Amino acid sequence: MRKHLVLIACLANLSCSNDFQMPFIYRVDIYQGNIFSQSMVNQLKPGMTKRQVAFTMGTPLLEDALHSDRWDYIYSSEPGGEDRVQKKFTARFKGDELIGVEGDLRPTNTPVNDPSKKDVTVMVPKIERDKTVWEAITGLFGN
Repeated sequence: MRKHLVLIACLANLSCSNDFQMPFIYRVDIYQGNIFSQSMVNQLKPGMTKRQVAFTMGTPLLEDALHSDRWDYIYSSEPGGEDRVQKKFTARFKGDELIGVEGDLRPTNTPVNDPSKKDVTVMVPKIERDKTVWEAITGLFGN
């Protein structure tokens, strides 16, 4: 009986050691930020509106209130406890129009072979509103 207790104590001590990692421990994949790819960046064209860029790339992770002409996209992945990989992308605007991009990915003319998605450029039309929301609500009740 005493041999069994010594064996159990040694195994417990060994499993708590930092040098020994149990092979059956599952490590969770960690993904943070905006997921973006080269095919998404390739769809960006100078002169696109902020709304069109947001439709293509998603809403930016960082939008500085003091610099409304800059949108920052950051994507970080750490699959299965491996080293963290981070990608950055910045879209710059003048007014409501896209004037330039910078970061790890840049638009290219070379098509990207992504079998899961077709590379399609979507043009989002501007919304012309005749009335504000308040005018529409008060219009329901008459003058």
